[in-house]
Amino acid sequence: MNRSLGRKDRLIKEKRHDVYQESNKWPEPTLCSACGALFVNGRWTWQEAPATVYQAVCPACRRISDRLPAGYVEVKGQFFEEHRAEILNLIRNIEKQEKDEHPLERIMAISTESGFPVVTTTGLHLARRIGEALARAYKGQLSFHYPEAEESIRVHWQRQ
Repeated sequence: MNRSLGRKDRLIKEKRHDVYQESNKWPEPTLCSACGALFVNGRWTWQEAPATVYQAVCPACRRISDRLPAGYVEVKGQFFEEHRAEILNLIRNIEKQEKDEHPLERIMAISTESGFPVVTTTGLHLARRIGEALARAYKGQLSFHYPEAEESIRVHWQRQ
């Protein structure tokens, strides 16, 4: 038996594909016509735009327009009811810190249809960071789930 050919029965794992992740580099400088973020030196920033720029819509604004979040943060439990304003303030502060440094990481919406908030985000990192901040500040149970073949994250935080 020739073992140098490798196993033929292994599963082929498909690469995750994010339609909002650009495969080509943006021309520099590119200004987002929706939010004013500027692509310069290989990344999106909040720098002042020069007089002559290319125009485009950044990936975060496209996600918001398409209503297709990359992150979901579900907050549940009696503790939330008792500390609603404080927890929502923490979530907004985390977004501000992250967005100042990384313009593509933003909160899309905070919906409370089920009585508990579901925070949708344009990026994976912001959703994870919100969950970790809740767990650090208030303890509780934190879990992350990356759905198979999707470029997204589901974060669940709960405290009774």
